[in-house]
Amino acid sequence: MIAASARNNAEWCDAMCRAHGIPGVFGERAWTSEQRTPPLYPDAVTLSPYATAREVLDGIDRTAPGCSVKDSFGRLDLSADGFDVLFEARWIHRPATLAAPVTPDDVTWRPVRTAGSLAAWEEAWSGGDESLAGLFRAELLADRATTVLVGTADGGTRTVAGAVVSRSDSVIGVSNVFSVDDADLERAWSGCLGTVARFWPGIPVVGYEHGDSLEAASRQGCVPGPALRVWLAS
Repeated sequence: MIAASARNNAEWCDAMCRAHGIPGVFGERAWTSEQRTPPLYPDAVTLSPYATAREVLDGIDRTAPGCSVKDSFGRLDLSADGFDVLFEARWIHRPATLAAPVTPDDVTWRPVRTAGSLAAWEEAWSGGDESLAGLFRAELLADRATTVLVGTADGGTRTVAGAVVSRSDSVIGVSNVFSVDDADLERAWSGCLGTVARFWPGIPVVGYEHGDSLEAASRQGCVPGPALRVWLAS
């Protein structure tokens, strides 16, 4: 399941990069980007526990600041190559056999369909962080494997939560789950997972999380798995 999760996550990273005009390359054991990727997105993602440092680093731009590598299997040690561990997280997996979580009645979940709605979603997701403005480009709306979900209240006038869904052959990836009110993070997870179960029934959900979001996802049936590690050039 970790290999499928890593592949799904790399496909989402590739979709984000392509939306910015930066095509990535899928190799046998790693996905890499020769150009610097958008903020918060890695320059490489390992697809196999046997990926080597050279297979990862030789395919990315290490000259510009901000180079990062997502080691999906926590096997690499890039410290000798000038990288420090940025953070660690754990893969999550929600079996398709589990009953769908209950979606809160006061929040309506639906796909984002327009560029204007996507911009409003991004504003809520980022908390108004101007450094992240324009990260989620309208080109994502044309990607058939990507669906941006928004949770709204008060008759659709107020965005309260959201998530990104990335579809692969055998799994559904969930990322960027947020709640405008941090106290409602578990409700955001239940609403998101309930919507995924309704739109794409019978498919396991994967992703990775840490901290409060990992705890909230776990309470909604997501099983924590092995650790992954993100390295950042120092």
